[in-house]
Amino acid sequence: MNEIEFVYSLSSDLQDRLRVKATKTRGRIVSFVVQYEALIQGRWRPVVRYDTAHRFAHKDILHPDGSVDKQPLNFPSLNLAFTFAIQDFKSLWRWYRYGYEKELER
Repeated sequence: MNEIEFVYSLSSDLQDRLRVKATKTRGRIVSFVVQYEALIQGRWRPVVRYDTAHRFAHKDILHPDGSVDKQPLNFPSLNLAFTFAIQDFKSLWRWYRYGYEKELER
């Protein structure tokens, strides 16, 4: 098994990042976590996470009040789900941050 783990900055001000961890066997992803984190009000907050906990690939939308919305992913392989997660964050991290900050204002 190969373990992959890294942090990837999404913004030039270094206040938005991806935390990535995956396990591969024979070139195939067997588990992963891809989490978008934002530096908001002086601390790093997990905002959205894709992972394979609970034995299936899913997306967790994390709310400031501690609640979580879980959405299953329907991909034919974990490799595709993993790639989708990274691309989703690269494209939409600003939107996820905006929504999280709006929830904090309530």
